[in-house]
Amino acid sequence: MQRRYNGPTTKKGWYTSGDRKYFLKSSWELSYAEYLDKELEDGKIIRWEYEPDTFWFEKIKRGVRSYTPDFKVEHLNGKVEYHEVKGYLDSKSKTKLNRMRIYHPEIEMKLIDRAAMKQLGLL
Repeated sequence: MQRRYNGPTTKKGWYTSGDRKYFLKSSWELSYAEYLDKELEDGKIIRWEYEPDTFWFEKIKRGVRSYTPDFKVEHLNGKVEYHEVKGYLDSKSKTKLNRMRIYHPEIEMKLIDRAAMKQLGLL
């Protein structure tokens, strides 16, 4: 597990997990990536990836037309979830999550908000 920042006060930076390297966009995403690496090391999940998939909302002509969740997590039983890390849900984020529910109901989404981060001991 290796955590690298662009500088001492930035809230984003490079993160290396195994042979993969990701540029994470917030300190919360960095903390969550470390948490997922620990879950991987402990044998609780099979793998995780950062922003591997984009989902399109084909019928939408204006506004939010696609969404790329933060993390894709594969569990031991083969179940796949997408995790979105958000400290604050602005209207655009709410729209994306709502459209995922409508246009891709087969995709399991999990919101990692402030309460979830606290519960996981990451705040």
